[in-house]
Amino acid sequence: MTTPTTPCPVIVGDPFDGAVLEDPLPLHAELRDAGPVAFLPEYDVYAVARYEQVRAALTDWQRLQSAAGVGLANFHTEKPWRRPSLLLEADPPHHDAPRRVLSKVLGPRALRRLREQWVADADELVDQVLARGTRFDGAVELSRAFPLRVFPDAVGLPVAGRENLLPYGDHAFNAFGPNNALVAKGAPRVKELSDWVGEQCRREVLASEGFGAEIWAAADRGDILPEQAPLIVRSLLTAGVDTTVHAISAVLHAFATHPDQWARLRDDPGLARVAFDEAVRWESPVQTFFRTTTTQVALGDVQIPQGHKVLMFLAAANRDPRRWDDPDDFDLSRDPSGHVGFGMGLHQCVGQHVARLESEVLLTALARRIESVELDGAPVRHHNNTLRAWESVPLRVRLAH
Repeated sequence: MTTPTTPCPVIVGDPFDGAVLEDPLPLHAELRDAGPVAFLPEYDVYAVARYEQVRAALTDWQRLQSAAGVGLANFHTEKPWRRPSLLLEADPPHHDAPRRVLSKVLGPRALRRLREQWVADADELVDQVLARGTRFDGAVELSRAFPLRVFPDAVGLPVAGRENLLPYGDHAFNAFGPNNALVAKGAPRVKELSDWVGEQCRREVLASEGFGAEIWAAADRGDILPEQAPLIVRSLLTAGVDTTVHAISAVLHAFATHPDQWARLRDDPGLARVAFDEAVRWESPVQTFFRTTTTQVALGDVQIPQGHKVLMFLAAANRDPRRWDDPDDFDLSRDPSGHVGFGMGLHQCVGQHVARLESEVLLTALARRIESVELDGAPVRHHNNTLRAWESVPLRVRLAH
């Protein structure tokens, strides 16, 4: 067994074990209760699970870098399976220009332009689903269907092949963890999916209008290098679909198990955005990310050596009772805005407002038509080394009169 180089609690649980992926809450509580920092000998990593330390690690990019990879693999000593992301797996100064460009592309003007169309798309999808009946799988017919329709449209992707986005993203997020059975499951299709995604990032394939075209236009202006443009488009396709799909599944499951909160949303549809952020806090679709120390770093009373991986449990921080009252409750009266479900600081999710808009218009369309929603059977988890996801969320609804 590996031992920590500086004294701290040792936790033998494996966060990537199937039983833990099914129900991570007991391990998260154990890690929080152990102290500000714990050591996981299974992977020779330090772990932070309390809100204070997770937030500190997320915002200290100088001493806890992303450029060595935000997964278990250390890019300084191991070759990445694909070219690193210019946003997620880079630090200043290399991170700066791509971030500026993407922040502008996905900014308020873009969202205002998209809102009207996405409202119409949400109304159309909900009408189609309810026309088939009042019992349906929310994860399949809503959570996957809506983002896979509107987001690739906004990027400017062709319609053909969009079914490749979810398995590609699933493997990308699995690859942040250890080389376990989940990674092996996706390995046979890695080249096929990577080649397809790479092809979609080419200027010639993308529509003349959309996020992708705007990224290439930034290259034409000299805001980024031409060779950076396809990698920035790839970041959209990697991180912009799976996370939103699973976040919408999370909020649908939350409402199906908290009928009083659905009633609150019906009374006040303006709570749709609060509901989405509260679901992201409560469920944390992105459970974990790694950083690597560039120097010796003190977190709590533990000195973490230089060159060591630190595993940040975003989900555990989002239910830390030191930060949140009644953290295990899904509650629309809460202000969830401090959650770390989208990260924090310089690497905070650049597309979070796009995800919020997708969820808002879909929830608003549902709230107008549905009086109540409940589970129609046992939901089924989808396991991923990084993501908290639902494979199936069977729902039964009663229509509003």
